[in-house]
Amino acid sequence: MAHDIHRQDDGTRGRFFIILPDHAEAALVYSKREGVWSADSTRVPEAYGGRGIAGELVEALVAAARKEKVKIRPACSYVAHWFEKHPDHADLLA
Repeated sequence: MAHDIHRQDDGTRGRFFIILPDHAEAALVYSKREGVWSADSTRVPEAYGGRGIAGELVEALVAAARKEKVKIRPACSYVAHWFEKHPDHADLLA
């Protein structure tokens, strides 16, 4: 199930997030420096685990990075694992 993904960005930090049915929030937080976005953390409430929500957030990050022509540093272990499973996006790695 695809969720509505929102983005907040203040110029140095940002996040992609999904508001879940019970008003809980899943989020991927990143920081920006010199053309590189560091994917710092990915959080999905335990009750929503295993549904692909974190993957949707990473896909949103990847799409935005491609559009804005920046690289991604996967500081978060989930994001690093996602890139291992999706080598076709390795060109985005910083």
